[in-house]
Formats: sequence, structure tokens, C-alpha cells
Amino acid sequence: MSRAPGSGRRTEICLSGSGGQGIILAATVLADVFVATGKEVVQTQSYGPEARGGASRAAVIVSDEEIDYPEVTLPDVTLCLSQQAYDAYAPTTRPGGLVIYDERLVAATPLAGVRLAGVPFSQLAERDLGRVVVANIVAVGALLELTSLASAEAAQDALRRRLPKKILDLNLRALELGRQAATQGAKSAQTRR
Repeated sequence: MSRAPGSGRRTEICLSGSGGQGIILAATVLADVFVATGKEVVQTQSYGPEARGGASRAAVIVSDEEIDYPEVTLPDVTLCLSQQAYDAYAPTTRPGGLVIYDERLVAATPLAGVRLAGVPFSQLAERDLGRVVVANIVAVGALLELTSLASAEAAQDALRRRLPKKILDLNLRALELGRQAATQGAKSAQTRR
């Protein structure tokens, strides 16, 4: 999942969706996960002029050594929570990389040399937790499970550091829901081969 410019391992992650989907929070939590494991981390974000509904993109770069260029050039992993995000950012994923998308909101088209993993983040969040607003954290759980970039415990600790107590339990359940959905999806994908 990572490449090696020099002796350190660098992994570039692009998170994308629409304003209001929690992309920035997801990236902040993800970056915090890696900081706590002792990695070098850079997190950047950008969004359209609209507060809700406009394009939203964030990036996380994690490396074993100092990060000399803080911009994502070819993401190893791209997360897409909207069709607009998929159309704009999925094709920028490096060959051999992984695109993870909300299969209820995105009609994914094949990308040459890129693996695709669809998980119904928004549907799971609404159905199992009663709150579609935590689909972003469901997605973080799935991303970490599909990539093995960090442990569930590191992600749980990051949520505990970042979120207020009144919403912590809901988000911890969302994280676990994403991990379980990714595991089940991976098993069913293996069965279909």
C-alpha cells in the first residue's frame, strides 16, 4: 500500500465527498491515528465555497521519515463519499492503489490498475446507528480495516482525543461498524472469485 522514496515508507490518502459529510473531521481523526503511532503526518484540506453540498477534499500523508513534500500527488488510497468526488478524485489514484467508495451514493466505473471497494457507509450509519451523520467515521473504520495502516485501538484512541463525550460512544460504534462491514465485504469478494 505504500511506496518508498528514499528509505522511508510514504502513504498518500485522499478523502473526498460533499460539504457536510464530515470529510475534514474524518481526515483529522485519521491523521491523529498516525501521529499517535509515531509516524510523520501531514493533513491538508480544501472545500468549495458552499458550506454544505460543495466539494470537500482532505488529504493525509503518513511516512516513516520526514515528509519533504506535503502535497498528495498520486494517492495510494482514495475515499469517495459522493459521485462528484468519485468522478474528480478516483481517477487520480496511483496504479495498484485502492479506491473505497459509498456504494449507495456512487456508481463506480472501473479504473485501470486500481482496486475498488464499495461499502454502503451512509446506509449502514442510518440503519444500524440511526444517524447518517456518522457515515464518515464508518468510512474511516472501513478504510483502516481494508488497508491495515493502523489498529482499531489506535483509531478508538484518536476518537477519544478528538470528540466530546456526548458523541463519543456513537462514533466508536460507527468505527466498529465500518471495520465489520469491510471485513464482511472482503470475505464476500473472496467468495466470488
